[in-house]
Amino acid sequence: MSRRVEALDKQLESAAGESVFWPVIEGLMALRGVSLLTATTIVAEIGDLRRFASAPQLMAYLGVVPSEHSSGGTKSRGGITKTGNGHVRRVLVEAAWTYRHPARKTTVLQRRAERTPEVVQEIAWKAQKRMCGRYRLLESRGKLKVQVTTAIARELAGFIWAIGQALPPPAANA
Repeated sequence: MSRRVEALDKQLESAAGESVFWPVIEGLMALRGVSLLTATTIVAEIGDLRRFASAPQLMAYLGVVPSEHSSGGTKSRGGITKTGNGHVRRVLVEAAWTYRHPARKTTVLQRRAERTPEVVQEIAWKAQKRMCGRYRLLESRGKLKVQVTTAIARELAGFIWAIGQALPPPAANA
């Protein structure tokens, strides 16, 4: 079984490496919790991250923003909307679980980050510090772990958007 998984990983890496989106995939892998499979899934499902004018647009597209019911001067917020791409939303929530541990640069993460531009490394480290701290803060306030993880997934989408904006457009890499 593990040989099959290794063979599939190699095929995925080969296909991703030939893609015009490879710099974006590699940039996303500088984020904690985002492996080759996760980054490839995000890029394959979303496409060019530059098509979103802002991070909140991407978050709304993925359905990780709170729903709202407004009437007159009253605003009531509910759970996430769950509109948009459920596959990417699930992948982001899975990645968000890694932020429950303290921020640190592991050897594997450092190796992946070194292959990216300095600006991407800065975004990834800023993301890790912010989201690890936010996870602990929300958890200390008594929020349920699944709610905390969903909030972290929303922020992760924002950092993914930032990395997509920091890199040159995919067409320039062709």
